[in-house]
Amino acid sequence: MGYKVAVVGATGNVGREMLNMLAELEFPADEVVALASRKSMGVEASYGDKILKVKALDHFDFSDVDICLMSAGSTVSKEWSPKIAAQGAVVIDNSSCWRMDPDVPLIVPEVNADAVVGFRKKGIIANPNCSTAQLVVALKPLHDKARIKRVVVSTYQSVSGAGKDAMDELFAQTKAVFTVGEVTSKKFPKRIAFNVIPQVDAFMEDGYTKEEWKMVVETKKILDPKIKLTATCVRVPVFVGHSEAVNIEFEQPISADEARNILRNAPGCLVIDKHEDGGYVTPYESAGEDATYISRIRTDPTVDNGLVLWVVSDNLRKGAALNAVQIAECLINRKLIEAKRKAA
Repeated sequence: MGYKVAVVGATGNVGREMLNMLAELEFPADEVVALASRKSMGVEASYGDKILKVKALDHFDFSDVDICLMSAGSTVSKEWSPKIAAQGAVVIDNSSCWRMDPDVPLIVPEVNADAVVGFRKKGIIANPNCSTAQLVVALKPLHDKARIKRVVVSTYQSVSGAGKDAMDELFAQTKAVFTVGEVTSKKFPKRIAFNVIPQVDAFMEDGYTKEEWKMVVETKKILDPKIKLTATCVRVPVFVGHSEAVNIEFEQPISADEARNILRNAPGCLVIDKHEDGGYVTPYESAGEDATYISRIRTDPTVDNGLVLWVVSDNLRKGAALNAVQIAECLINRKLIEAKRKAA
């Protein structure tokens, strides 16, 4: 007997990708339900070779649902995740709402799968920020080898991380530039077409943005609270795929060759690192792929025990939908949940 899975926010970028991932990974689901707000009732969503009619969240009975993949934003999650969990479904939430709750595990399966057992406290598991997810996948095996002291990361984040409206804005602005039309900005504070914006999310009092803060606190919670990290997050005119330039300072010596070999054998990582023109991965090539790609591995001569990496991943997949489905697989593989209909 398979599981019953609900996807909340099924009409959004990540929600649609969650449905794709459930089908692609042949997740053991007997039934998958697509949910969204009332205004999306009846909208069609693809699930493998099937078409699902979207149902309204506020009228849905979760009593026979085993797993709920939630991708409807923090406001919806704050209200609905506890209600859904109270009906016996495990909620895997993609928003920032529950990430720093001490009673909610924040999981990247390649990094801290053992922590998933903590879901029993509230019935909720948090998915990390997209930029954090790919970063910790790359950092974990290196941390195990040489202990990371400090990380300086600069991100180059695609517009899909800000939703469908952001992707539409990049397309419309690009078209306007070529047709000598009016370039208008609604989703972003400045024009994104043929430009970069050194702001992702809102500013905080200390001058950092919330996105930068998330990378700091989430990396500490997932990987190691002793790691010092500073981030500069930048939005770039790319539709899908986040890139990161990562400088790492280690406690113990580690060479570029050692790091390359470690990462080649690490779960979720794919090293493409030829020291030649084009011998690296770009966000365009990562789109639609599951791996966290690592290129340009080299020594940082400005610090003792320093390395520099280029890390690229599809933010809608590993940064969100794929990671959520992997968490669900982790629950099943570790026999932490049982299908309700089977149990009955």
